[in-house]
Amino acid sequence: MTTVDAAVPVRGAPCWVSLMTRDLRAAQDFYGAVLGWTFRPARLGDEFSVALAGGQPVAGIGALAPSLQIAVSWTPYFTVESADDTASRVRERGATVAVGPLRLGPGRAALAADPDGATFGFWEGQTLAWTVGRGSAPAILELRTRDAFAAAIFYAQVFDWASGQPGVCDVTYEHDQVIVRDGRDNVVAALRSGGVEAAPDPHIRPRWHVHFPVRDIEAVTAAAVAAGGSVAPVAPVTGGTGCQAVIRDPDGGLFTVSTP
Repeated sequence: MTTVDAAVPVRGAPCWVSLMTRDLRAAQDFYGAVLGWTFRPARLGDEFSVALAGGQPVAGIGALAPSLQIAVSWTPYFTVESADDTASRVRERGATVAVGPLRLGPGRAALAADPDGATFGFWEGQTLAWTVGRGSAPAILELRTRDAFAAAIFYAQVFDWASGQPGVCDVTYEHDQVIVRDGRDNVVAALRSGGVEAAPDPHIRPRWHVHFPVRDIEAVTAAAVAAGGSVAPVAPVTGGTGCQAVIRDPDGGLFTVSTP
C-alpha cells in the first residue's frame, strides 16, 4: 500500500491489490511489457513500487523478504478499522494470520489465509483513490473456493459484510455465485464454488483471482508468452460477455486478464 489522493473507502471493500514476488525488477519488466504499466517508487521502501496505467495507480509490487515463507501471488487487500481486531476475528474462525499486523508507512497491514487456504490481506489506514472496476484497476476480484456460501459467512464475519451497519459492503446471491457490492452499489467481488483444496493445479485451488481489464486479449497473451510467462487457453467470461485468460508470470504469480 501507499498513499496518494487518499480516499475513504467502504469498510470491508477491496482497497488495493499487490504482487509479492522474488525479483522486483524482473516483475516490473514483465508487467510493463504485458500490461503497459510504468512504475514509481512506493513510500514503503526500495523493495516496493507502485504500478501506473495512464499515470494512475493500479497495483503494488513488492519483493519478498528471503525469511518469509510465502508463495509468489497476487493478493487483494480489504480496508478495516482495526487490523488487530480483524486479525483476532480471523483466528477465532479457524483461519490463519501469516504476517502482521505490521506498520507499513501510513497504515498497518496483515496477510492471512481463509479456512480453505485462499490468501488475502487487510489494511488499516489511509488508502488510494482506487476502486475495483475503475479505469485500469482490477475489473473484479473473484474468489474461487470449495463452498462459496461458507466463504461468504467467513468474510462477512471478518469484514462486517451484510451487517446492516452504514458504510459496509452488501452481499447477494445471483446466478449461482455470491456477489459483494460496496455502499455505492458497485460490484467489487464475486465468490464462486468449485476450488478444490487438495488440487495440484493452482488454477482451481481456493484462491483470490485478480482480473485486469484489457482491450486486446490476444496481444496481451502473446506478449506474456514472449516475456517468459505462460497462458491458459482463452475462455468466455463466467456469467457474462467477453473473454478471459489466466496468465502465470515467470516467477509463478497467477492473474487473469479480461475483456469488457
